[in-house]
Amino acid sequence: MLVCVKCRRGEPVAGDSLRPGERLHAALANGLPDGVTLKPVECLSNCSHGCSIALRAPGRWSFVYGNLHEDTAVEIVHDGAAKYRDAPDGLVKWRERPEHFRKNCIARIPPMRDV
Repeated sequence: MLVCVKCRRGEPVAGDSLRPGERLHAALANGLPDGVTLKPVECLSNCSHGCSIALRAPGRWSFVYGNLHEDTAVEIVHDGAAKYRDAPDGLVKWRERPEHFRKNCIARIPPMRDV
């Protein structure tokens, strides 16, 4: 799982304060589902849609999700990441995805072998 740590969620960030994306990354590190790795990235170019994450793995579909808030998204993201991990090709059935993921999917990208 990639987490944009540069996200400001449209808010000014004073001085050395942590950005919302950095806070989301830190929050997601606690209780991460088994087999899911967490990596900070500089930018997912989704700045107008709040904090963003990407789920990806070799040979699987990749997804970018936005409008995440560091105070409320941890359980949602952990649930979605576990379901993604358990789906053989990364395609979690739409109705089985967390509701936030259903409504805030920014991109769905096919596996490299299918491009």
